Amino acid sequence: MTEPTGLPESSLSTASSTSSASASAAASTSGSAAASGSASSSGSATASAGSWAGLPDWEKRFRAPRVSLPDWAEDAPARALFVSNATGTYELYAWDRDTGGQRQVTDRPNGTTDGVLSPDGQWIWWFADTDGDEFGVWMRQPFAGGPDEPAVAGLAASYPAGLALGRDGTAVVGRSTEEEGTTVHVVRPGGLPVEIYRHRESAGVGDLSRDGTLVALEHTEHGDAMHAALRVVRLDGSLVAELDDTKGGTKDLGLTVMGFAPVEGDGRLLIGHQRRGRWEPMIWDVASGRETELGLDLPGDVGAEWFPDGSGLLIAHDFEARTELWRYDIASGRLTRLDTPAGSVSGATARPDGTVEYLWSSAAEPPVVRSSAGAVVLDPPGPKAPPSVAVEDVWVDGPGGRVHALVQRPEGAAGPLPTVFDLHGGPAWHYSDTFAAGPAAWLDHGYAVVRVNYRGSTGYGREWTDALRHRVGLIELEDVTAVREWAVSSGLADPRRLVLTGGSWGGYLTLLGLGTQPGVWAVGIADVPVADYVTAYRDQMEALRPLDRTLFGGSPEEVPERFRASSPITYVDEVRAPVYIAAGLNDPRCPIRQVENYVERLAARGAVHEVYRYDAGHGSLVVEERIKQVRQELEFAARHLPSATGTRPEGG
Repeated sequence: MTEPTGLPESSLSTASSTSSASASAAASTSGSAAASGSASSSGSATASAGSWAGLPDWEKRFRAPRVSLPDWAEDAPARALFVSNATGTYELYAWDRDTGGQRQVTDRPNGTTDGVLSPDGQWIWWFADTDGDEFGVWMRQPFAGGPDEPAVAGLAASYPAGLALGRDGTAVVGRSTEEEGTTVHVVRPGGLPVEIYRHRESAGVGDLSRDGTLVALEHTEHGDAMHAALRVVRLDGSLVAELDDTKGGTKDLGLTVMGFAPVEGDGRLLIGHQRRGRWEPMIWDVASGRETELGLDLPGDVGAEWFPDGSGLLIAHDFEARTELWRYDIASGRLTRLDTPAGSVSGATARPDGTVEYLWSSAAEPPVVRSSAGAVVLDPPGPKAPPSVAVEDVWVDGPGGRVHALVQRPEGAAGPLPTVFDLHGGPAWHYSDTFAAGPAAWLDHGYAVVRVNYRGSTGYGREWTDALRHRVGLIELEDVTAVREWAVSSGLADPRRLVLTGGSWGGYLTLLGLGTQPGVWAVGIADVPVADYVTAYRDQMEALRPLDRTLFGGSPEEVPERFRASSPITYVDEVRAPVYIAAGLNDPRCPIRQVENYVERLAARGAVHEVYRYDAGHGSLVVEERIKQVRQELEFAARHLPSATGTRPEGG
């Protein structure tokens, strides 16, 4: 249904030239690189040493300038593109690594994060929506600066469904609209768009071969939006090869595009598969049909990208909420681990000189762009974010198997503590040992924080990710319940002062949990949630409906009882805890009308609640707006949470 709200605090990455149509994406490497320097910008900086005097640490973490792992142009590796919040809003920046010069590319009130460099580094493509509604067109701007112009003539606004740029200026553009479903168009220099693909189910552009003759598509024509199949076509749309591990939708096995070989004349395609119960890479020769499984002896999900000379693969191994990087030599089959600190890598790329650059952080340490050569690659200007508290790993026996939770408690604090159960978005996502300003804010205010990787989360194998179907939401809450019972029985959590919160899918689970477990939670805080599932299904962006049909086994008309059982509005009259809801007026994933339906039901019976509506989409890219929302959430909890003696504040 949804993706994690806004821009992940620990993974600020520009859009790559590929887009996965699979709901359950492999642990992936993404982006490209940079050399050392600092992010310059126009406008006022997010923070300066003087402006920080007197600010609490939790605000400093949001205000601290940060940068993404930069993407680099394939044929001009000195030209890079990255995202930064240096002006207080996340925007795109260009970086000439030879000269060290940097400049801000986009400047829009609600920010910009989706950008792609052309292979020759001459053009920056960026996606222009309206105030976060995700519906728009591709624009482009010269790398050296200049006016923006429409990148593609003849294509109306749409939701994006992947983009791949060729060396001769050809573009392969994926689109999704209510009227057309998914379409893919080839646009040659100076020519009009030519449609080469159309289907009502979700699909997307995976990659364009180096010689510009083959297009890899991910599609879910078989009706299972959680497990994509692959199709390779020529630029006229004629078929070259197909690979479908679902066997027409009868098996729960997905595929995803990781990229064509970067060597001229090499038609091999690196893909991800789930044949051994987890995501791992395989090389598919689309001409001969030969499939080469790598058989990596790594227990978690594995993503990969090519080294630029095609001799090896950069492997990202995601296991139990941490990341390792490896180099796989194709000729020898040898796997060599790269030396990275304990924590999580949110993006990594191999450079032409053989070095690897990556965006690293841990729950305790802020993100930094590092190189395997040992240097800090890109260091934003201004004060650094204060550190936070390291996570503890907790494993709890749940009804579907062992549940992994990441637990943080204020330094020196003894339980039982007021405890925030923070549920992630997705649902095909997971919390990891990464730096996040939101949880750190709760810690600074004396709360313990528990983040649960419930069934539906990625990183724990295909069966764990796929387990939530048909009993959507209810399955995840069973796992949250198991962890909550551990937290109380262990002495960590005060059972009278439990806060349930989350954004996007986590916001949905929050509202569902408040209604189905009314005696458990003292306060609920839901950001950009699904509140009325049937209305959300009708109003949401077209590409998300197939995922809902996969999760529920049909549409609301086909399986009404499943939608009713899993919709928070079904249980709204049972909610007893005070509820805070934040919703974006332009949100295409969790649209505003279904939130208003839920709020009207709360108001009709005089339930304690607050609603904050803001002019953005599925989360905000504006630093001050995000701080405002977190402040309101902290204040709401403080007003309504019972005291340590069990007394509820007046009016709560």
